[in-house]
Amino acid sequence: MSEAAPKKLSFPRLRRFNVIMGVLHLIQGVLMIILSNDTTYPIYSTFLKFNLQERSLEPQLDLIYELRFGPAVGAFLLISAVAHFYLSTLGYKRYVKNLKNEMNPVRFYEYAFSSSLMIVLIAMLLGVWDLITLIGLFGLNAMMNFFGIMMEYDNQGREKVRWTSFIYGCIAGIIPWIAMMINLYGSAVVNDAQPPNFVYAIIISIFIFFNIFAVNMYLQYKKVGPWKNYLFGERIYIVLSLVAKTALAWQIFAGTLAPV
Repeated sequence: MSEAAPKKLSFPRLRRFNVIMGVLHLIQGVLMIILSNDTTYPIYSTFLKFNLQERSLEPQLDLIYELRFGPAVGAFLLISAVAHFYLSTLGYKRYVKNLKNEMNPVRFYEYAFSSSLMIVLIAMLLGVWDLITLIGLFGLNAMMNFFGIMMEYDNQGREKVRWTSFIYGCIAGIIPWIAMMINLYGSAVVNDAQPPNFVYAIIISIFIFFNIFAVNMYLQYKKVGPWKNYLFGERIYIVLSLVAKTALAWQIFAGTLAPV
């Protein structure tokens, strides 16, 4: 990191920026919970049951929970708000220490919960309502973020970047999208059950945003232009997080959660 870089992107400014982002996430999360209607989406289990007549095992579809979407959408916004407030208060000293070492594990721990919840909600909009499948999608997306932590740990003090964690993270991150596209194809093309237009808008916009996160990390480690300063990439992460979560939240709200 250059000596002059922190003058433009100083730690105190980044601290204030986290406070502002925390407030914006908090306001939106609260509004989402207050303003949303009572729309729910089902979560089913398909556990095996023994059929006495056929003398065979077969899956049985059971409704185990009706998930209220408003609070669920508000949750990923509030998770981000908590992380931003933590980094700007109780965790500020460790935050600065980590940033000086060009890492921020808290960022990826937060994403492991918030972005994984986002993936689950998008999948449910596409008709993925099986509990085990949703757990798998959540877990794969969380692992993608854990690989992000390992990417930063692996490259501490290295002159030549080790890309293994980045590559594995990209593989883990793309699998939920492939699974969702298969489900979309089966519903829309095979069964002629087209989802609403806002769902397509969500898929396109959030897929693009998720991939820009990977691009941001790539540019950080390639040290392209302003990304030579790690704090610039950190700021981009924060902005991307707000924009992606805001886009998903209000697209869902407009499409299914707005009061009639």
